[in-house]
Amino acid sequence: QVQLVESGGGLVQAGGSLRLSCAASGIIFDINVMGWYRQAPGKQRELVATITRGGSTNYADSVKGRFTISRDNSKITTYLQMNSLKPEDTAVYYCNALRIGFVHWGQGTQVTVSS
Repeated sequence: QVQLVESGGGLVQAGGSLRLSCAASGIIFDINVMGWYRQAPGKQRELVATITRGGSTNYADSVKGRFTISRDNSKITTYLQMNSLKPEDTAVYYCNALRIGFVHWGQGTQVTVSS
């Protein structure tokens, strides 16, 4: 079993920055892809960014150039640096991890961007 714990969410004004962290624990060997997804009220959960164990990244078009995903393989932790935040970035942000064909999710952290 993999446990994921997110931190770093909060309230920020438009144009501001936040950094989210997600730490994995439990059976953590062979975790390949880690990523961030978000879900706004009344909307489906959507991809924000992913990163492989080798460091390859993928971003949603809506966050390219503003968000940066990174990963510390020694700590099995992933980070999401969010700059130039917009009100439309308001959502619950979820961390996930792919390990041997199974996807594990964190509980989520709220990000609220005020205009």
